[in-house]
Amino acid sequence: MEIEPLTPTIGAVIRGVDLSVEPDEYTVAALRRALLDHLVIFFRDQDLDDERHLALALKFGSLSVPPLATAYQDTPAITVLDQVNPKGEGADQWHSDNSFMAHPPLGSMLRCVQLPRRGGDTCFASAYAAYETLPDSLRGFVDGLDAVHDITLPMRKALLAGHTSLDLAETQKQWPPVTHPIVRVHPETGRRALYVNRNSTTHILGLTERQNEALLPLLCDQFRSPDIQCRFRWEPGSVAFWDNRSVQHYAVADYTERRLMHRVTIDFDANLTPTQT
Repeated sequence: MEIEPLTPTIGAVIRGVDLSVEPDEYTVAALRRALLDHLVIFFRDQDLDDERHLALALKFGSLSVPPLATAYQDTPAITVLDQVNPKGEGADQWHSDNSFMAHPPLGSMLRCVQLPRRGGDTCFASAYAAYETLPDSLRGFVDGLDAVHDITLPMRKALLAGHTSLDLAETQKQWPPVTHPIVRVHPETGRRALYVNRNSTTHILGLTERQNEALLPLLCDQFRSPDIQCRFRWEPGSVAFWDNRSVQHYAVADYTERRLMHRVTIDFDANLTPTQT
């Protein structure tokens, strides 16, 4: 196995691993270590179908079934992202997958099925670095704050774009707003990560509306610095595996031809405890 870091902060390309073959314990452990070290890992020239995609994800944990099912998927655990004009549909905002869940997923494994001739890259940013580059005084302030995350905004965008047929009121009932710390401690590395996003975070608890209008956008904008990002250009057979606890991502909406992606989400692990502080 060869690991080629993309930047000093985030991202690595993994070579010498055939994901279509069931990995042994050593390979799984090495890939998990690479994920923790580089936050998002990429693979090229992989021959995966849905069945092998699911089997691979199960090597890293149980499957998480996202609440926001798309209109294109046949299997609950495989989210099908099928877009042609994606601008404004939600993924072109910095976000962490399904932060509106009470127990957000550990990670996401996304594979390319069909690409436009040009465009459709995905950018990734380190939530560790987003937190660490805050001024000391602001870090001290937000460390003790919580924020509310809600499925409503991404759900409305999916409905407007025709990507889901779910009922909004019923989905809101099943998935009410939840509260998460603004700064989450990663359960395996013990590092602190900023955990707010424009897609699902509605407000910070304990602040006035005006204070929220000032602080929440500032925190969300921490992910926009190229210094803490990497950018992945998809090719046929590409796979990306990222840690939702330490990463946000942004799907570049610069194409007008079909882009078809399949995503499997890995559930959180309640047994994990931080290894350092």
